[in-house]
Amino acid sequence: MQKKQIKVGDFRIGEAEKEAIKEVLDSGRISEDAKVREFEELFAKYITTKYAIALSSGTAALMTGITAMIYGESTNVMRGTNVITAPITYIATSNAIVTTGFNPVYVDIDLQTFVITPENIKKHLENTNNIEEYSFLLPVHLMGYACNMDGINKIAHDYGLQVFEDSSQAHGTLYKGKKLGSLSLLSAFSFYIAHNIQAGEMGALTTNDYEIIRLSRKIKANGRVCDCPICTRSKGICPKLSSNDKEDLDPRFTHELVGYNFKTMEFQAALALTQLKRADWIKEKRLENVKYLNEGLGKFSDILQLPKFDKDVSYMAYPIVIKDPNRFPRRKLRAEFERQGIETRPLFGCIPNQQPAFKHLREKYYRALPNADYIGKNAFYIGCHQYLDQEDLDYMINVFENVIGDKGG
Repeated sequence: MQKKQIKVGDFRIGEAEKEAIKEVLDSGRISEDAKVREFEELFAKYITTKYAIALSSGTAALMTGITAMIYGESTNVMRGTNVITAPITYIATSNAIVTTGFNPVYVDIDLQTFVITPENIKKHLENTNNIEEYSFLLPVHLMGYACNMDGINKIAHDYGLQVFEDSSQAHGTLYKGKKLGSLSLLSAFSFYIAHNIQAGEMGALTTNDYEIIRLSRKIKANGRVCDCPICTRSKGICPKLSSNDKEDLDPRFTHELVGYNFKTMEFQAALALTQLKRADWIKEKRLENVKYLNEGLGKFSDILQLPKFDKDVSYMAYPIVIKDPNRFPRRKLRAEFERQGIETRPLFGCIPNQQPAFKHLREKYYRALPNADYIGKNAFYIGCHQYLDQEDLDYMINVFENVIGDKGG
């Protein structure tokens, strides 16, 4: 069996991508302009929200969205309060909570889909002495799996909390016929290289709330007065510029909020547009690959928990949980798969108990998150992306047979 290289994610530069970049270069404008606006319009339409705004990364989308809730007049979100979120996910979610001035509070996850549950959220809130210490819920749709949004939204309504979805890994997943990212006040997306819709580095916020989108446009540009989708100053038009202005204030350099520089560029938006136009094909190919791998690896179901298959899920990757870590340590399995050309990643780690940046929380969460602790130590993922063909999938199955087969009996 000739060794292959199977990546967790891949991005192929074809003629469409080259032409998209050439259009940007030929336009003479590389900072935010027509391509960014086109992407925002099409992505909002894809998610089925009124608005979308492009940002420099998924982390930037999280931080901007949280900050917009702080400044919003109707959201009742205050710095220094608590945010219930997922202990198993990429650390950006928790980092965004902390860097915007909030305290992450973790509840345990479902073992099959790795997402927080309404039952665990409600249990935590029922044992809380002061609900005023909580501002919002930040559920994460991990690996494409949807949180129970009906249950989460009901709890939020009952306790007077907002809901902010982190949909960074779930472009296109359906929940009861609706796209994730359209089921709460606002949602963050990431277009990192391994994600379903890719741009290298870019993020987006989606919402139906005009105030959120208006504030976000200001916040991502260092809080400037301007909130226009496209600047028309070059045409001699500026709705923020008063003819009676005696102080000669330029709206582009007049700032009414404390914000960030989270603007993106035309290049990323142009690349994302090429992928967004193929989003349905990407989802279908990944579904087919997950189904094929599940069928080929089903013989190891007593050893490995394979991904739960659901036609509504837009799979970011192929997550695997080791059922007997004493017999099959993750470190050794991953090392052997990597040696044979299959790229792997650990499933992030339980943030309060296994991430060094949050080690100050370990005593508080000691034995409090058994499912998250187990997944963080014993789960990993491999690729299921749209560029894998049957030969690649068969190779992956054969490697599993070589590595585990003779040990599985």
